Amino acid sequence: MQRALALAALGARSTQPNPRVGCVIALGERIIGEGWHQRAGEPHAEVFALREAGDAARGATAFVTLEPCNHHGRTPPCSEALIAAGVARVIYACGDPNPRVDGSGAARLRAAGVLVEHGLEQAAGEELNLGFFSRMRRRRPWLRLKLAASLDGRTALANGESRWITSAEARADVQRFRAESAAILSTSATVLADDPELTAREGEVSRQPLRVILDAHGRIPSSARIFTAPGRTVCLSREQIGLDAAGRLPLPAVLAWMGGAELNEVWTEAGPTLAGALLAEGLVDELVLYLAPRLLGPTARPLAAWPNLERLADAPAWQVRDLRQIGPDIRIMLRRLEAA
Repeated sequence: MQRALALAALGARSTQPNPRVGCVIALGERIIGEGWHQRAGEPHAEVFALREAGDAARGATAFVTLEPCNHHGRTPPCSEALIAAGVARVIYACGDPNPRVDGSGAARLRAAGVLVEHGLEQAAGEELNLGFFSRMRRRRPWLRLKLAASLDGRTALANGESRWITSAEARADVQRFRAESAAILSTSATVLADDPELTAREGEVSRQPLRVILDAHGRIPSSARIFTAPGRTVCLSREQIGLDAAGRLPLPAVLAWMGGAELNEVWTEAGPTLAGALLAEGLVDELVLYLAPRLLGPTARPLAAWPNLERLADAPAWQVRDLRQIGPDIRIMLRRLEAA
């Protein structure tokens, strides 16, 4: 199963909107076939593994990271392919929360006499597909917020200068996250201030993440680089989403729109206003914080626009998931306790 999970991870940049899935077929202790889902619309992991195993799959065990599908979509059901190949046993890590599957794949296999087990490496399997599980269960993507700051939590000097607080190594690390995300979320204020491309530019990029820009009042000019850079850009305005009582785009509605657009994981890069609003409304599932070993002082710009708290107990709690050095900087990955 660990080998199947490693295979599934190969699709981190390419399977959107489908989940990342790997499959290993073993006869005794010998692997006879393996595969991974590479792109939506192309064969699933089980099909590639069965092709490699050939006739030897009869009587073998299939280890799959996600419950085999049992419906006709752009490809035939994997449950039927496993049955036709004569596989005797299927072990999968996670059930598929997609309403079109959700237990029906396992039921079809059992009905055909296949021994079915699940739960092996389940936590690792769910971690691999956080965005897909979030979209199926909550109808919204898994939202990561990226912030880069000095040791005293400042993102720019008082005059706005911010290039570059963090190192080239940290910026390269950001590119990996961009490439593995379905979309990058930002705002018209960021576009007007920096004119970024918001593209993935590290390693082999088979597809660019969708750029979703919050532009309530249509302020972004057509000459902005987000419109000429590789990939697609969607600007969400008040005409599409409406405005809340504060005259801003309602962020829960934005996330619901992204869920409807089949976006699994969203990477957010924006200024302190959007960062603070997302944090205040409890919409950030994971915080990716890069800290540079320097101090900018009390007049520099803050990490997020955050309301004053009267009690320490009101401060949201986070769980540190990973802490490591990236070049000269420190990267801390934190997960909101409710999400964890």
